[in-house]
Amino acid sequence: MLVLASASPRRAMLLEAEGFSFIRVEADVSEVLPQGISPESAVKGLALRKAQAGLNRWLNHGGSREDIILGADTIVVLNQRILGKPRDEEEAEAMLTALSGQTHHVYTGVALINGAGRQECGAVCTAVFFRSLTHEEILEYIATGEPVDKAGAYGIQGLGGHLVDHYEGSLSNVIGLPMEYVKERLSVWGMGLGDIALHEVKDGLPSVKGST
Repeated sequence: MLVLASASPRRAMLLEAEGFSFIRVEADVSEVLPQGISPESAVKGLALRKAQAGLNRWLNHGGSREDIILGADTIVVLNQRILGKPRDEEEAEAMLTALSGQTHHVYTGVALINGAGRQECGAVCTAVFFRSLTHEEILEYIATGEPVDKAGAYGIQGLGGHLVDHYEGSLSNVIGLPMEYVKERLSVWGMGLGDIALHEVKDGLPSVKGST
């Protein structure tokens, strides 16, 4: 059984698109990062904390210790500066202005753990090249509301894709989950595509959400 420790609709979408069936649980953790931490260490550490929180929640609801918990975290890095989710439109404008005409890197950490003591954590990096944007383009994009909940203030899978000239590496990594890496690691753990019903844990009770 695969358990996604994330409330991100984009990560769920990526898993569903690849044919994976899974159960989803929330994993609320502090995302405050220590000063000077490397991007790779940051995403790996946060992914592991999310997976551990998801595992605890899953076991508390009667889940098996053999089930695989997947945690992930994504950050945008420009000139060694980590860009999180903008707090408001002003911060989104500042981020997009900084990204304009520049190359930045998107890191996603992926952690896999189970209740039997097995765990691993890795990270994937994609280089993204932004077009040179006019101030009007930036304001028009912010007005769509899309930047609000996204690291770096853009979503490459949505309207934000028009801001990007090209990228090198995994596109799904930029969206939030590097599926090439995830599929390879899950196969090592003995997890392939399945036909298990998709669930979501809410208020302490698993409820059927649908199926792939």
